[in-house]
Amino acid sequence: MARIVMKFGGTSVGDMDRIRNVAHRVRAEITAGHQVAVVVSAIAGVTNRLVAQCRQLARTQMPWFDGEYDVVVATGEQVTTGLLALALRDSGVPARSWQGWQIPIRTNEAHGKARIDSIDSAPLLAEMAEGSVPVVAGFQGIGPDGRMTTLGRGGSDTSAVALAAALAADRCDIYTDVDGVYTTDPRIVARARKLDRITYEEMLEMASLGAKVLQTRSVEMAMKHRVPLRVLSSFTDTPGTLVCDEDEIMEHHLLSGIAYSRDEAKITLTKVADRPGIAAAVFGPLADANVNVDMIVQNISEDGRTTDLTFTVTKADLERAVAVLRASRDFTFERLIPDSNVAKISVIGVGMRSHAGIAQTMFKALAERGINIAVISTSEIKISVLIAEEYTELALRALHSAYGLDAV
Repeated sequence: MARIVMKFGGTSVGDMDRIRNVAHRVRAEITAGHQVAVVVSAIAGVTNRLVAQCRQLARTQMPWFDGEYDVVVATGEQVTTGLLALALRDSGVPARSWQGWQIPIRTNEAHGKARIDSIDSAPLLAEMAEGSVPVVAGFQGIGPDGRMTTLGRGGSDTSAVALAAALAADRCDIYTDVDGVYTTDPRIVARARKLDRITYEEMLEMASLGAKVLQTRSVEMAMKHRVPLRVLSSFTDTPGTLVCDEDEIMEHHLLSGIAYSRDEAKITLTKVADRPGIAAAVFGPLADANVNVDMIVQNISEDGRTTDLTFTVTKADLERAVAVLRASRDFTFERLIPDSNVAKISVIGVGMRSHAGIAQTMFKALAERGINIAVISTSEIKISVLIAEEYTELALRALHSAYGLDAV
């Protein structure tokens, strides 16, 4: 007998027939003799509608940092828990809905982006021991002041992994509208392959670099607590992809995948004085304005007196970043050049640690197709480049073939 946490996303519970399908999948695990806890998202589209309503009534505020915002947007998951519990009971499986505050799932006070501090697993373990299925609302918890909190978009994945860790579950199954993790986006590269297994590190890089299969924080938590994750489809019976420790994979491929993100913008500052503290003067105000800076390149002039700084931010932060930089009096520059017509392409794999020539293959494949590289960033298991956005799909296909990732 295994203890399993099953998480179902918004598309998996998109209507009553799909909720019945979820109940059928949960019942199959119970019939097999397993103990099961379920975590659910809101029905697809509901959270977006609730967010829009908050913004409509709080136009002069920042509602995503407000407790009332959390009260509103958390209702989507509350509805789904009750509906699924009813569907399970109708199929002969004892079940009960649980909201974050009832367990409780304790978080910090950061409304709209809270982090989980602790989960009291005792009441859920007692219910599971009696053969009942707790249906838990993802995305929500309770803060130190007793107010409801939410974990940020995609937070139900994090709820499920945290619950699996608290319950000492054998695994956490994430059911979504895709049947696993692919070497790249199969909608762009028709010959993309589904991976049987991928390491936590690789999945974390892929999630943070643009892959939408799992939320980044959920992978971080799974890696920290060594919770095995399976990514599965709610609509097919294929095995899915296991996210696990590196030593559980017998033979590593050179690369596991290629990720991309169109949510990038580039800023270049020309002729900035080259002196100690200039980086702090440039990037400090951006950090104070909650603008996250990613890739950074610095080019020193021939006379050594000035430098050009190029860095990336998200498209959503571009306008704010430009305003902060123009308003600063701590440094000067000749020109500020914003560019939102860029995309980040990243090749990822733990096999990079022991193989040379990975970067050369990437640069050659892009050059052969006339794709210019604006910025390069590397880590132990990934190489990222910034290119013009219109070349995104061409670059993905070229690199997928160049690294031998195409399905045969």
